[in-house]
Amino acid sequence: MSDSEEEEGPDRQLKLVVLGDGTCGKTSLATRFAQETFGKQYKQTIGLDFFLKRIILPGNLNVTLQVWDVGGQTIGGKMLDKYIYGAQGILLVYDITNCQSFENLEDWYNVVKKVTEESETQPLVALVGNKIDLEHMRTVKVDKHQRFCQENNFSSHFVSAKTGDSVFLCFQRIAADILGIKLNKAEMEQSQQNHKMEGDHVPWPHQGEVQQLSLNC
Repeated sequence: MSDSEEEEGPDRQLKLVVLGDGTCGKTSLATRFAQETFGKQYKQTIGLDFFLKRIILPGNLNVTLQVWDVGGQTIGGKMLDKYIYGAQGILLVYDITNCQSFENLEDWYNVVKKVTEESETQPLVALVGNKIDLEHMRTVKVDKHQRFCQENNFSSHFVSAKTGDSVFLCFQRIAADILGIKLNKAEMEQSQQNHKMEGDHVPWPHQGEVQQLSLNC
């Protein structure tokens, strides 16, 4: 064992729970982060998918992220409270081209508040706008996203699970915020560079997109 490994000590583990409507890209986001891949076909998550990914934060700190990808249809389910319980981080994910997926985050967040109201430590909550590769189809205005963050003290993220744009940085920032580690601009830019994915050739599933174009938040 090297000196640096001895100094690191045991890995830190963080539980991150990904919540939001079906088709907003939660599984694609988790898969892109954990496995650096993007699935061509939309497949509904039933119940829960689970991913593990080890990252290194400044100070040579090893952190293992447990990413709990919760199916969009579980909002009224009996198991949802158990999925959320003990999470250090919550990702509220929506599709920037789908107003309803953004509006419904209020319901998801209410469940989080109910589960965590008596917890000694509150989870960090991140608002994640997915599908920025479809910026030309955006219906959820950026200022509405930012206002929701400010009102609830969320951290703010915009990503594309399809291209990989900002995905690793999103999870890295969330983990760093939970652990009280400050990432400087150079570290964030380096992270973007190291994890830049190329997935533009992969067709995005269009379910639930076209009919949303007339809506504007």
